[in-house]
Amino acid sequence: MFKRVFKLFQIARKLSTSGAVEIIDEIHSLPKSLNLFFKIISVGSNADQKNLNKEPGEKLCEALQGMGTTFIKLGQFLATRPDIIGEKLTKNLEKLQDKVPAFDLYDAKKIIKKEIGEIYFEKISEISEPVAAASIAQVHFAKIKIEGKDQQVAIKILRPEIEKLFNEELDALMLFAYIVENTFSKAKRLKLIEVVHLLREITNIEMDLRFEAAAANELYENTKNDFGFNVPQIYWNYTTKKILTLDRVEGVSIREHKKLRELGVDLNKLAKNLIQHFLKQAVRDGFFHGDMHQGNLFVDKDGNIIPVDFGIMGRLDKNNRKFLAEILYGFIQRDYIKVAEVHFQAGLVPKETSKEEFAQALRSVGEPIFGQSIKDISGGNLLAQLFEITEKFNMATQPPLLLLQKTMVVVEGVARKLNPETNIWEVSRPVLENWLKSIKSPKSTIDTAFNTSSEILKRIPDLPQLMDRADYALKLMSEGKLNILTANSKNLEVEQMKLKNFKNNILIGFFGIVIVFLLVF
Repeated sequence: MFKRVFKLFQIARKLSTSGAVEIIDEIHSLPKSLNLFFKIISVGSNADQKNLNKEPGEKLCEALQGMGTTFIKLGQFLATRPDIIGEKLTKNLEKLQDKVPAFDLYDAKKIIKKEIGEIYFEKISEISEPVAAASIAQVHFAKIKIEGKDQQVAIKILRPEIEKLFNEELDALMLFAYIVENTFSKAKRLKLIEVVHLLREITNIEMDLRFEAAAANELYENTKNDFGFNVPQIYWNYTTKKILTLDRVEGVSIREHKKLRELGVDLNKLAKNLIQHFLKQAVRDGFFHGDMHQGNLFVDKDGNIIPVDFGIMGRLDKNNRKFLAEILYGFIQRDYIKVAEVHFQAGLVPKETSKEEFAQALRSVGEPIFGQSIKDISGGNLLAQLFEITEKFNMATQPPLLLLQKTMVVVEGVARKLNPETNIWEVSRPVLENWLKSIKSPKSTIDTAFNTSSEILKRIPDLPQLMDRADYALKLMSEGKLNILTANSKNLEVEQMKLKNFKNNILIGFFGIVIVFLLVF
């Protein structure tokens, strides 16, 4: 416990001396007593005053950047949640640069050898110095001898002890979130415990490179027959929790327009392909690359798009895909009543809401779009308007759709740079039409009916037992003895219960260290 409390004070001092607390206070108006605590704990430090003329979001971005891995990841996570921090701050945090000094090549080789063993390590040659370094991992180029031939590969390696460091800091942040939320009632609106909990879940997956390898492999299988989109192949014998090995990308960054033209690549066609491939992944497969910015996209001499970095992926179930396709297609058709009906059918809008009023609000978003080229359409403004409608009509936040909407904005931005005249809606139309036709075709209807019937037949023998369980569950619910929670909510509740059990010891240790700190410094 005391180790966690000590780590908390280190983080609190770091937050205060970086200027992050002042910036957060400027945006969210923190309680005066909390501000006082941070001022006391920063005594004796030289706070950075060089960014006084910058916007709060820009200053927060730089503060988080200077605080290391955990806070860079915290900023990146918050950049995907405008529902928590607001659209304006989200835009600033999207600029957060995840670049830190690389660790030594000697250490990288030691990690590779330990992870894959002597036999496979001997098949690797010409391991380069780091070609890219981020807060969690860095990348090296190398060659692997496969069936007598040298295969050019890229090897991603986790930083030494990064998981331990990250979880220690998150434990301290969770303690901080708990103390703040239970001491200052006004701070509950910041959802600090929820933010830290979700960050832990997301990043623990990111720190197991087998998950990223599996994501890349699934995207490869889904798109291997799509002309113009090539996902690098994974080498499983050279992939573990701490290292990921895949094909080295032979191509030019999609931001290098001059070089692409020199290769004879048609930028107009490339912009169109980028939008359509992204939509195919989303509505056809329900699995899409969630971080398609320019730094993660390359183009080969044949004009094929090659994505890299599969740490952030989005997934949509069939209902959400159908909902998404019908919403977008409804906007294309300018049928706002239909779009409103889809929202109601999906249960995203309360039943008592006026369908006509909701359709009118949708019209206010859709009408300014049509007849314009992509250079005149602000994806950020469109997204902001959709969030405003969400708030006005009490629509439930859908994190998968939120990630997809944000990725669409990024893809749109990349396409805008390739060809300012591309109309994203006209380019999207054939993909959406084809998928909607496929799910409404006679074959699709028969398949759905057959699958549903099969599931029902399988469960008939269990029906009496299921009815008994349902009756018992309803009885418990009526007596207030049963709460229905999602798996994520259960995990969050367990985390909160752990913290609550240690509450008295935490507070004693917390204030004890404050006194010691003030006496020493």
